Amino acid sequence: MFSHRCFVLFIFFLVSHSSVTSRILPKISVTTSTILDVSDSIRRTKGAPSFQLNQQEEQSHTPSFSSSSFSLQLHSRASVQGNEHSDYKSLTLARLDRDSARPVITTMYTTEQQEIEAPLISGTTQGSGEYFTRVGIGNPAREVYMVLDTGSDVNWLQCAPCADCYHQTEPIFEPSSSSSYSTLSCDTPQCKALEVSECRNATCLYEVSYGDGSYTVGDLATETLTIGSASVDNVAVGCGHSNQGLFVGAAGLLGLGGGLLALPSQLNTTSFSYCLVDRDSDSVSTVEFGSDISPDAILSSSFEVDESGCGGIIIDSGTAVTRLQTGIYNSLRDAFVKGTTDLEKAAGVAMFDTCYNLAAKTTIEVPTVAFHFPGGNMLALPAKNYMIPVDSVGTFCLAFAPTASSLAIIGNVQQQGTRVGFDLANSLIGFSTNKC
Repeated sequence: MFSHRCFVLFIFFLVSHSSVTSRILPKISVTTSTILDVSDSIRRTKGAPSFQLNQQEEQSHTPSFSSSSFSLQLHSRASVQGNEHSDYKSLTLARLDRDSARPVITTMYTTEQQEIEAPLISGTTQGSGEYFTRVGIGNPAREVYMVLDTGSDVNWLQCAPCADCYHQTEPIFEPSSSSSYSTLSCDTPQCKALEVSECRNATCLYEVSYGDGSYTVGDLATETLTIGSASVDNVAVGCGHSNQGLFVGAAGLLGLGGGLLALPSQLNTTSFSYCLVDRDSDSVSTVEFGSDISPDAILSSSFEVDESGCGGIIIDSGTAVTRLQTGIYNSLRDAFVKGTTDLEKAAGVAMFDTCYNLAAKTTIEVPTVAFHFPGGNMLALPAKNYMIPVDSVGTFCLAFAPTASSLAIIGNVQQQGTRVGFDLANSLIGFSTNKC
């Protein structure tokens, strides 16, 4: 999901062929093909619908402190019981169905720098395609799962009394049980930061609506968040009494967008980074606030936006499949197809129109797909980040999709395994491979 406040940059996409690489990017050497381990990808699909995360291991670990940041070692933790998907294809179709609404979402708001690190895990078994982080809410702190979304600005969670709420893993948050919970009045800076606000009994009300029908409505309040080993007081959060949408399993959402109410702004941090784990595994990684971009990261300083605050390309953790303007997508797809004439074609699946039957293959060689940034920087994607299985019997698809919008999105499938760092002070985005 994403709002009108966006981190964006212009990126060129290239399916690498030896005849064009040296001409377009003379400073960079890139191999023209990449190996995809078909057998390993299929093996992962067979375990994905049933893997479980071990929460007890995480609870037994004591956070450690280093001079550069708070550090919390991450472990597997318990997933939601009773997964509804009997096989990987049904799981894939459910993911793509949820994701199909995201590129047209429009969000409506009626509403001492720290270095912090917190766990980041795949939300697959939570019933959503999002990524989840576990944080403490209130005083005393109650640990809950929260969707982590770089395209959203307002932090919110479901609250009692709950007039209309979706299912979440933990009990609904009870504001009266927290000594640090405080509603905000309509004349506060936080309330005025909302595009549209409403008052009820001198309390600031918020509403966030999404184009897929998801929404959250409730009181705007301040609360204490515990992230890793650090507690942050007076964070503005929406206390939602009426909530519906694609957040099943999570207690709410933490927004990492560019707005004044987004978590980075409220933490007064000038940088943060995250690395998205493989959503078909029980591995974990981190989201870190106050951490510098790795010195060997691939950097881009192009945050071009139009007058409405959008344009270029959004780096979005909440969208799964990268969306490209139709013309760009067609060029990418056609070049990829020309480089895979030796592979057996398969019927399209949902939003994917370029698919292959790889059931008889162990490994294959596919054209390299890379993001090329202004200035000659390049990020070559692993083959598994763009040739993905859609079932457990060998059907793989090119994981890009077209959009009629002028706004493109780099989704979380393409970001997996890469640490994405945001240097807010210097308007830089960094991409570091193998830094999870």
